[in-house]
Amino acid sequence: MRKHLAVFVIVFVMLGLCAPLGFAQASATVAGVCKDFDGNPIAGGIVIYTNTTNGQKYPLTTNKKGEYFSLGLSSGAYNVILYKNADDQKIGKELFHANNFPVVLGDNKLDFDLKKEQEKAAQGQGMTPEQAKQIQEAQEKAKKEVNTVKALNEKIVAANTAAKAGDYDSAITTLNEATQMDATRDIIWAQLADAYRNSGLKQTDPAEKMKRLNEAITDYGKAIDLKQKSMDAASKKDPDDNKRLAAYYNNLGEAAAKAGKVDDALKAYTSAAQNNPASAASYYYNAGAVLTNAGKVDDAIAAFDKCIAADPTKADAYYQKGVNMIGKATLQGDKMVAPPGTAEAFQKYLELQPTGPYADVAKQMLASIGAPVETGYGKKKTPPKKGN
Repeated sequence: MRKHLAVFVIVFVMLGLCAPLGFAQASATVAGVCKDFDGNPIAGGIVIYTNTTNGQKYPLTTNKKGEYFSLGLSSGAYNVILYKNADDQKIGKELFHANNFPVVLGDNKLDFDLKKEQEKAAQGQGMTPEQAKQIQEAQEKAKKEVNTVKALNEKIVAANTAAKAGDYDSAITTLNEATQMDATRDIIWAQLADAYRNSGLKQTDPAEKMKRLNEAITDYGKAIDLKQKSMDAASKKDPDDNKRLAAYYNNLGEAAAKAGKVDDALKAYTSAAQNNPASAASYYYNAGAVLTNAGKVDDAIAAFDKCIAADPTKADAYYQKGVNMIGKATLQGDKMVAPPGTAEAFQKYLELQPTGPYADVAKQMLASIGAPVETGYGKKKTPPKKGN
């Protein structure tokens, strides 16, 4: 007669994988096409953007099509100079320049078409009042953006200082003030969500804990929505954007898991893995942890299998898979019979972590099912030599 054996599952702590992200200085992209006096692309040209406020220079080189592009410029006014090549740059022989070009948050385009500029000069064309107005408005917008970013960074620094000291309530108050100043910054909502999540875990009142975790879930959702929209609207894709988005989803998954919303947590971890496949193993491991704690053994095993497929060297995934599998063991008489693959999971953990934190327990688990301890699991064994 087969009897199901109840096995105590070893509880382990799932740590947040992503440290709080700092608020980056708002940045912009610049791009353009450079053409010579005959209308042909200027390949190998040098375009230098110089910030008129702090003097920082951004030298850019054009490709075969005369195109240049750069990420990471701060907002503000720039003097821009075009040189035919690096040699002309060294001697200061410029082809054309544009002073006080306004660079604002987002995409900025500045083309250099020397043929058209030559035609304008020949016709004596000057700047129209409408053009002057547009440039002035753009400069004012750039100045306002710089001031806003400065104020927001001050809020972020104050909030981070409070959070590090464990004063999450002050951090929450400061970050809420930041969202009232500008509600379009994904990083602020993510920081606010972090504060709510971390403060929620410290609450002894279940109702207050749930309230704060739900606030965190809502604010992570806002951060994700804003980040996704900015990524969809960007003309150039930045792989770091996907990493940041994955981090938001990962922390959303933890908040949802702590709030008991298992399905929402699993969806978040899956989205994290899809956005950042390089770290998929960590996200699937987190999903396995949630499923283990929820008692969904088969689903947990499947999650740890995905983790192992993404990173075959993640030792803890083998151990946790083994724990879930041994939970399905049965008794046949006095013998414990575990599902196929259980011993291999623990043996693989011991191969990767022979003195790891779960090594002794893994050996006990193997002994309980009558399996040998093989810290060299998976390695080819040399057959014994035959006697003469």
